[in-house]
Amino acid sequence: MRKMGIPALALATLALLAGTAPAADLPPDSIYQLDAALTSESGKAIGLDVHRGHPVMITMFYASCPAACPLLIDTIRAVERSLGKEQLARTRVLMISIDPQRDTPAALLALAKSRRIDLTRWTLATADEATVRRIAALLSIQYRRLPGGEFNHSSIITVLSSDGEIRRQSSLLGRVDPEIVAAIE
Repeated sequence: MRKMGIPALALATLALLAGTAPAADLPPDSIYQLDAALTSESGKAIGLDVHRGHPVMITMFYASCPAACPLLIDTIRAVERSLGKEQLARTRVLMISIDPQRDTPAALLALAKSRRIDLTRWTLATADEATVRRIAALLSIQYRRLPGGEFNHSSIITVLSSDGEIRRQSSLLGRVDPEIVAAIE
């Protein structure tokens, strides 16, 4: 568990590398300053700020993951169950794939259907490899592809403010982290 702030310099550097300028209407520590082209499970082009205006639980995963990623989904659901009705209605979830080669929109949609994910509040997304790496760096998520095609990766749930500022991060899986709930509320 940790509370993190992304230094404005790091965001500015990433924005310059991505060929974008920081958005003037965003706080200096907002990860939404990164111009990241994502594709949702429905095939729609979206940005990293797709849920701007809402508290967001964001994580990175891959659809064919046999262990940690299903547990990430279950943990996020457990957090949702612990929220009050109004807060649950406002909260959104963004899961970004670390496996853009296999996690096509169709693969993400199949996962959403098989796991009965509420796509009115959750978004599963993919992006090109460079964008995935930049987002992972912002979220302090490390990953690497293993020889068999699986991934070794960090399992971190991050709570973002409505403007994309990191409020809290947790690697606690399998049960609710009360600090994550408090960061959402």
